[in-house]
Amino acid sequence: MQAGNLLESMRLPTADRGRPRNERIDAEVVSAVLQALKKGGYAAVTIAGIAERIKRGRSSIYRRWPSKRHLVAYSVVSEMGASPAADTGALRGDLEAVVRTLLRAFAGPLRHALPGLVADMAIDAELAEAIRNDVLAIRRRSMHEAFARAVARGEIRDGFDVELLLDMLTAPFYYRTLFGHAQINPRMAREAVEYVLRIVKTS
Repeated sequence: MQAGNLLESMRLPTADRGRPRNERIDAEVVSAVLQALKKGGYAAVTIAGIAERIKRGRSSIYRRWPSKRHLVAYSVVSEMGASPAADTGALRGDLEAVVRTLLRAFAGPLRHALPGLVADMAIDAELAEAIRNDVLAIRRRSMHEAFARAVARGEIRDGFDVELLLDMLTAPFYYRTLFGHAQINPRMAREAVEYVLRIVKTS
């Protein structure tokens, strides 16, 4: 599923099907949700609070998202992108596209929102399921496809634990954000790609 299709699936059509969707409202809502997550975690996000922050009626939000969980998942996907592994024709290019999306995401509000969001996922099973299914699963599926293309092109052999490779590629971004022990920067992103490529090309 492409990013645009995923985002559409996570929100409802507006009540008036004859009117085009107001993308400015979507952007305002996403910004407000990310700021609320940054300041107070998942518990700080309420439909009423978001509506008040953007000076809109609650009905304008409920027409777009059926629940708070859908709203939060949509906002995170909007910040991160849903399908980062573009088909560049080479595994290196595909993986570099992956880390570029992560660099952009963690340079913005999501970097500050992540600790609170992860903490709330630990105690809210429905939130955790929404994030896993609507954010992580879609992204990881696209990265699985990148490795499958590399196998088909003969770049790498088959038989690797791709789930583990994906953890190796992406975990530094989350780990460094949560613990703050090291920087997230382009050099780190490039090295993450290099280490994964060494494994799949020399084993």
